[in-house]
Amino acid sequence: MVSALDLDATDLAHLRRCVDLAREALEDGDEPFGSLLVDATGEVRFADRNRVRVGPADATQHPELAAARWAAVHLGVGERAAATVYTSNEHCPMCAAAHGWVGLGRVAYAVSSAQLAGWLAEWGAPPAPVAALPISSVAPGVQVSGPAPELLDEVRALHRARFDADFVQETGV
Repeated sequence: MVSALDLDATDLAHLRRCVDLAREALEDGDEPFGSLLVDATGEVRFADRNRVRVGPADATQHPELAAARWAAVHLGVGERAAATVYTSNEHCPMCAAAHGWVGLGRVAYAVSSAQLAGWLAEWGAPPAPVAALPISSVAPGVQVSGPAPELLDEVRALHRARFDADFVQETGV
């Protein structure tokens, strides 16, 4: 079940860091997404941001997928199950599948896929190449918490800035 009520002060602090990583990605010319992998003791074990425009363009370079790959190599099965992935935006279906296959635990996100899809449609952005499915539709066994209303306006502004930058670059307006 998805609920913002499941988010506590610690969750919000980690989500704040994810938004900072998303901002870092945007400032580097990338799409604004950021994620953390936090173990059961509260230690941040992995942090990354979107890198789809770094080096050769690769639309699969999402931080949630990178976290799943990192966890598969560096954490045992029990450690993965006890970990939480924090992310600025709900996982796309690719990342949700990786999360489920690797056996990661809870996901907490600031903004849902449905919210982001709604904003992009409102702004006239082209549709994404994959459906905006909730994590629970792709990986039904994963505990999910979010969205975080406290971060909504800030994440929306980051995506709007990206959309505006892409629009200017593509149209020259």
